[in-house]
Amino acid sequence: MKRLLVSMAVCGLSASSLSAAEFWDFTPLPTSVAAGSRPEAAPFQLSNPLFRQRSIASRNAKLAQGQFDSGNWDMIATNATGPDAGRYLFSVFETGQAGIHRTDLVNGTTDTIWASPAVTPALNSHVAFDASRWTPWGTYLTAEESWRGNTTSNSVYGRLFELTNPLANLGSTNLVHRNIIPRVSHEGLAFDKDNSLYYIDELNGGSIYKYVSDTPTNGATYFDAGVNYVLRVGDGNTPNATGAYSWVAFTDNTGTALSGGINYTDPNGVTSSDGRFTTNDATYKGTDYQRPEDLEIQTLANGDQILYVATTTTNDVYSLNLATNTISRFLSRSTIDEASGNAVGTALTSPDNLAIDAQGNIYVIEDQPGGSADIWFGRDANRDGVAESMARWASMSTVGAEPTGLYFDMFNRGRAFVNVQHPDSDDDRLIELQAVPEPGTWVLMSLASLGLLWKARRKSCE
Repeated sequence: MKRLLVSMAVCGLSASSLSAAEFWDFTPLPTSVAAGSRPEAAPFQLSNPLFRQRSIASRNAKLAQGQFDSGNWDMIATNATGPDAGRYLFSVFETGQAGIHRTDLVNGTTDTIWASPAVTPALNSHVAFDASRWTPWGTYLTAEESWRGNTTSNSVYGRLFELTNPLANLGSTNLVHRNIIPRVSHEGLAFDKDNSLYYIDELNGGSIYKYVSDTPTNGATYFDAGVNYVLRVGDGNTPNATGAYSWVAFTDNTGTALSGGINYTDPNGVTSSDGRFTTNDATYKGTDYQRPEDLEIQTLANGDQILYVATTTTNDVYSLNLATNTISRFLSRSTIDEASGNAVGTALTSPDNLAIDAQGNIYVIEDQPGGSADIWFGRDANRDGVAESMARWASMSTVGAEPTGLYFDMFNRGRAFVNVQHPDSDDDRLIELQAVPEPGTWVLMSLASLGLLWKARRKSCE
């Protein structure tokens, strides 16, 4: 009888979102929140009084349990496919001893599932995991935001890794270096509908790249063979350029740099293409952008896909139409601030992370300390890749921290998650945001907190 009642409640209420508020319904904040003015467990000033926040994981709690956790929690991804799709969140430690942890949204636990065996500069160390992306075939990617480049750097870093069994029991996960991807300072990763993988080099003068696998629909061989390309506008010599672009191949399908490029052998004897220095060569010259960071892809109603790229130093976000091969400036300091009606100016500083909500709106997260760290909403009503305006959607107060990894739950449009990274307290946190639902929907949320909703949705609503 209990199971029947649970099933009836869930099936009757979950056909569509019942939210009284949506994340895109808000009043723009006119200013940033004051540093230290809010508790670290609820650090955001939010732009709608119906929005709610709560801390669902903290570094101190993990350490108290005896877990390894080096801190600096960064980007967030979910298990977007598979039988338990959406149940888990994955995030990484951007430190000198990197790691990966997994949050179970059903039972409320957060566990480190992989950790580097050593601290930098040990040759078996891993550093600055930043990227976080689920693959179309059900594995998890991360990569190191650390690369000095060239044949004399003596670095083992700049690598992309695949966690081949991300849902495995603790202590049995398998992390593999996918060496066909060149060494760069990685951050954003994104797949298009053809399963091409986009990545960047986070550097003043860094470029935008893509990898096209010879077997794009076969996860088992995806990284066995494929070609890497760099984005070029015109002849590639104009920094921060917009307009028509092309993709220039700079490796063969083994990942080896083409003639004139640089192949680098690290102190562990692993030879890789140096993406940064190869694409500075005139033959393969990629267009330079100023600290490109996060990437997100959006599919438009007409089927075109837009790749968004944040560039921190120039305070820009770019949009690439992957169908028309044109790049535009999506927003910048010239974009109108909805709170004032004027250009946003220096209120927008160091855009770093990107996120997309259920309606397709773009959010921009700043790399700034508490008291200056804002999350902006980019309003592009006609979806032409250029925002008409922008608005301060949330502002974080935690001293010494920055918000990072904003992710809108693809299975629950009224829920989002964001990390609070490197606070002065050293207690990194995962914050859940909710657009508050109508009273009936609280039944669903109560069931979820008991761990019942998952089973009911998966097994009984058929």
